[in-house]
Amino acid sequence: MKTNYKHVNYSWDDAVVAKLDPVARLVYRSNILGADQRITNTGGGNTSSKIMERDPLDGEQVEVLWVKGSGGDLRTAKKENFSSLYQDKLIALQGVYAARNDKGLKSQAEDDMVAMYFHTTFNLNPRPSSIDTPLHSFISGKHVDHMHPNAIIAIAASKNCEKLTREIFGGEMEYVKWMRPGFELGLAMQEIAKKNPKTRAIMMGQHGFIAWHDDEKQCYTQTLDFIERAAEFIEQKYEAKGGDAAAFGGAKFQSLDEAKRNEIFAQILPWLRGQVSQQKRFIGTVQSDDKILRFANSNDAQRLAELGTSCPDHFLRTKIKPLYVDWNPQTEEVAALKKKLGDGLVQYRKDYAAYYKKCKHANSPAMRDPNPTVILIPGLGMIAWGKDKSESRVTAEFYNCAVEVMRGAEAIDEYIALPQQEAFDIEYWLLEEAKLQRMPAEKELARQIHIVIGAGSGIGKETAHRLVKEGAHIVAVDLNADAACATAKEITDKYGTGIGVAGTGISNCGPAIGLGADITKRDSIRVMLNQVALAYGGFDAIEITAGIFVPSDTTGHIPDEKWALTFAINVTGSYLVADEAFKTWKEQGLRGNLVLTTSANAVVSKKGSVAYDTSKAAANHLVRELAIELAPLVRVNGVAPATVVQGSAMFPRDRVIGSLAKYNIAYSDDEPTESLVNKLAQFYADRTLTKAPITPADQAEAYFLWVSSRLGKTTGQILTVDGGLHEAFLR
Repeated sequence: MKTNYKHVNYSWDDAVVAKLDPVARLVYRSNILGADQRITNTGGGNTSSKIMERDPLDGEQVEVLWVKGSGGDLRTAKKENFSSLYQDKLIALQGVYAARNDKGLKSQAEDDMVAMYFHTTFNLNPRPSSIDTPLHSFISGKHVDHMHPNAIIAIAASKNCEKLTREIFGGEMEYVKWMRPGFELGLAMQEIAKKNPKTRAIMMGQHGFIAWHDDEKQCYTQTLDFIERAAEFIEQKYEAKGGDAAAFGGAKFQSLDEAKRNEIFAQILPWLRGQVSQQKRFIGTVQSDDKILRFANSNDAQRLAELGTSCPDHFLRTKIKPLYVDWNPQTEEVAALKKKLGDGLVQYRKDYAAYYKKCKHANSPAMRDPNPTVILIPGLGMIAWGKDKSESRVTAEFYNCAVEVMRGAEAIDEYIALPQQEAFDIEYWLLEEAKLQRMPAEKELARQIHIVIGAGSGIGKETAHRLVKEGAHIVAVDLNADAACATAKEITDKYGTGIGVAGTGISNCGPAIGLGADITKRDSIRVMLNQVALAYGGFDAIEITAGIFVPSDTTGHIPDEKWALTFAINVTGSYLVADEAFKTWKEQGLRGNLVLTTSANAVVSKKGSVAYDTSKAAANHLVRELAIELAPLVRVNGVAPATVVQGSAMFPRDRVIGSLAKYNIAYSDDEPTESLVNKLAQFYADRTLTKAPITPADQAEAYFLWVSSRLGKTTGQILTVDGGLHEAFLR
């Protein structure tokens, strides 16, 4: 069998397969197919194997269809992602379908069959079955691969698809016109396979293809062979027509250089995020690599974009079509771009509403958010939107697939999109709506981007971890960029990096990124905020936990430069962050939150920390002033911790030892740091009413409370988390 391919990856390993049971081999085949995005897209396609199993009811051998169930992704699928169904009972459902279909309720019969699959479940497997189950069951092959390769879909989305299928594959691949996935399509495929017993694949009009074989390795290599032949055919035609230089009718515009692109993206993204987030907030992904720019800059981009996508898997993510902005990057300014974007969004919403009104049925779900999820801008590239970073990256991936499909279809024939009514019936399918309704409720901070300044350690690190648990995307910022990145890595290691096509620079990120910034320098703050815009499209809240403590010397004196540094970080830095961020918040137009860190020391006079205590008193009042200045768009509040020793960068070992000596607490020089910290923390705790050490986690809870909706009508206030210091009581 062939193992060398140019357009797909061959990954089969006989040594690995030899150690696996039949179901594990299906999972293995699925994973290696799903790992190559040229074979199938994220969440798309499905695989199956018909396996003899022992029936738990009577102990007899029965044939069981193991098929990838509803949801999940082939690349990461495990056994629990596959349904197991009695094959004979699935076949018997054909009679049930025929009886219901005879009553003229074809669409309802299709939906009814999905519920019937539960009655065919083998061994109480809880995984819901895919709507593609009949495609796998009714084909006689023991092993079936249904894939969505760009090269195959390019043929499927061509005007003369049936003719091209015969030309490229001869009788090895048959053709079926577009049908919505389900029972009818499965029956049509069954009939085709019976009439043509030598065929081993079927081209699915405007969808993808399905291939089968009785040997699982042969099934895998055969799937690769079909994709390879399609890709080779397309590339030959593509090069004959002039290749990249002539793609999509040739270039109409020229790309801006990367620095200029990023500069413009940073200017427009927060405003644009506000525009598309009128119903629900979105997270953005920017892409401006050569391939997407080749399309966005082309003469045919506007025409093809308006046609929309072809494969159902594509437009469920990218909507019926993207928003293309006819902006000339060489002659027009950013102001003109924003004007065209604004006008384009208004028209896009009107078009979407008209599409819904024209195609809806009496029982259709209510119209969904009419804003685009893909925006194309010549010279700049593409912006994709989603409910979180992972979804926006996958949306970008899917539109990349759509672009490749259009490239191939235009090279060999003429690209055609799925008819609007068919597209609508997929997008607003009641079964799809039911799946959406079954999704768990979004977390409290979902769809939000939070910038935690001082996230490299202590309270900031703990706050970052606390907020991400509630669904927030985290920008960990610290003067020590390595420490910020370490915090971000802890989060992405736990919550995943997201999947999808890479964008450019930091836009290819997951639920968290780490950035360095010096909050005493306005330019550094602006650079950081621009990087956040490129990564996520904007931001919703900022929590400033960065601070510095410089004690007086043994004479009670603090040098002038240390006094200035204390105020620069603890007071001026917070003001500069707020002032720069407010510019972006106003552009974005979405309500936000700003939380500053003050201290219980702000209201307690004592010896030895005059600079710190005074700066924190100023920070207390800064909270009140900013609450007025930034209202009503941004709520501003403060958290006032008492001394937090555990996990704090402000308490290195030498300071802990100095404090122990200052308070005459017994210790030894060779004592472990953790023991020293615990002694000092308990000393401070014993001065409070609760007698319990205060931890970064205690403070993080206060930050979460401020940025949640639980105190959404409160601004200009300080929340003290000090264990009960009566000296700091409000008076």
